Amino acid sequence: MMPRHSAGRLLRVRPFVVATALVVAVLPVVLPPAAAAATESVVDQVAQVYGYYGELEFEKGIALANAILAQGELEVKDRIEVYSALSLLTFALGESYIQESYAYLDRIAALGPCVTALPASQWPQQLRDQWYGVAHTNGALVCNGPTTTEDRKIRTVAIMEFDNFSVGKYQEKLGFLAKGLAEFFEADFSQLSELNVVERDKIDYILKEIMLAKEGMVEQSTAVQAGKLLGAQVMIFGSLVQLDDRNARMTVKAVNVETSQIIATAERQGKPDFFAMEKELVKELAGRLDLTLSAEVKARIDEVGTRLETAADFYSHGLYHMDRYEYAEAYDFFRKAWEADPAFAEAKHKMDIYRPLALSS
Repeated sequence: MMPRHSAGRLLRVRPFVVATALVVAVLPVVLPPAAAAATESVVDQVAQVYGYYGELEFEKGIALANAILAQGELEVKDRIEVYSALSLLTFALGESYIQESYAYLDRIAALGPCVTALPASQWPQQLRDQWYGVAHTNGALVCNGPTTTEDRKIRTVAIMEFDNFSVGKYQEKLGFLAKGLAEFFEADFSQLSELNVVERDKIDYILKEIMLAKEGMVEQSTAVQAGKLLGAQVMIFGSLVQLDDRNARMTVKAVNVETSQIIATAERQGKPDFFAMEKELVKELAGRLDLTLSAEVKARIDEVGTRLETAADFYSHGLYHMDRYEYAEAYDFFRKAWEADPAFAEAKHKMDIYRPLALSS
């Protein structure tokens, strides 16, 4: 019998606490793995490996991945893709396989931690966090080279989790949304091809593992230092305030990491439609930072994410549990977010990541 995860939580290796969609349909395989490996491209074969993950056929996926490795000389990037899939599938087997799963990350680092974009979008949070540790050990937390504000053009930004300054019942109601809004900003700014956006969980890693900041107690000066370590030129901070059912305010500011000076601000106030506010503030702040906003980019920003409060709330709860490696709970909330808004692509993507881990626990 396949080893199982403990209910709702995997073995934690830290005290703390993403893009291509997972392939969830298993493609028909009529040949043995070794024969199939000889007749299909590596990309197609790895897609089948991830398909086995989506169908909870972890051992079959591992067998196919090993057959790909055995077929002969592979390009370095292809070997990394296979190791990436093997790490995920081995991780899915259960707690007793976690160290074996981590060993594949070390193999990737030995081949070159910056050969491909990592962490892989298919990895669950625990593998992502472990990869940041591996990358840090190998001096490769930043792979695109250092950037400075001497460059006139902003190339890299990092977005902090929003502060919630609401009062009364709104303090609790909007507590989870503060985490979700930072991810929505990240997704929207990522639509600008000229811009590199630092992952939210990579910022968390720096703050908690290297700078030893306590959750919920990160000062702006500390966050700016973290952004500088990650090669960001600009840190974006945000806050939301709701006083009653009719009045709310969302504010964002951009801080130069070299000087710690505020270089741009934007604010929206009125009816508490935080999702409309978020879209407007992204566009306004991008304009104030002299980033290119074509009509096509604006359209993509409008299409990303969700405008439904219920879906956003479920998604934000999912992020909370995901950060704590509580994958069954995370899957449940991501599923609810996607069911509330079937056009919410990122909710569907995360649902597909955590479904196999939730169902095999």
